[in-house]
Amino acid sequence: MSKVTIEFFHDVICSFCFPMSYRMRELVKAMPEVEIVHRSFALVREEGAFDHMFGSREAAKDEVLRHWEQANQNDDLHRFNIQGMREADFPFPTSMKGLLACKAAFFTGGEGAYWDVFDALQTAFFVESRNIGDRNVIESIIRETELDFGTWRQYYRDPKTMEAVESDLHLVEQYGITSVPTLIINGKHRVVGALPLPRVISSIQRSIG
Repeated sequence: MSKVTIEFFHDVICSFCFPMSYRMRELVKAMPEVEIVHRSFALVREEGAFDHMFGSREAAKDEVLRHWEQANQNDDLHRFNIQGMREADFPFPTSMKGLLACKAAFFTGGEGAYWDVFDALQTAFFVESRNIGDRNVIESIIRETELDFGTWRQYYRDPKTMEAVESDLHLVEQYGITSVPTLIINGKHRVVGALPLPRVISSIQRSIG
């Protein structure tokens, strides 16, 4: 089979992206010819978006945790610590700091580094109940990875890194993506939602057949 490029659009605060990232790693094991390109999608770009979506940032918690319950059922490993987040005393984070951290990891170490940081941030949020909207928490998570922290921090502060995030968000508009996780296969074919791995593989095979 020829090489397949999949653009994986996701957000660090997206609960269904957590099980999907695991499945994408399993996909690469099963189909080594697949190349994953990570793309940013901002569910909540700024704090004011909580007011529009949920009435207030405080009111978001109950609704979002219901999404977590559904995502935990979807997750092959059922990793979500819903009670831990229910007891956490920080407000739900917005998207941009985490997306910027992932993109800085890409510039530091490539797609693999991006993916490792993305998964580390999601694990910190969904399993460990850590506030990934807090820059100090993000930095502590980066220090737990194998990335050179100084290099990562330099990219995190570089305006060009935010420009790269914005470029992804522009692609979101070009593709007409309205939810995540979304896969774009070879720039044409779309797979939406945290589908079971066999269905993802079938979709890939149909798109290139």
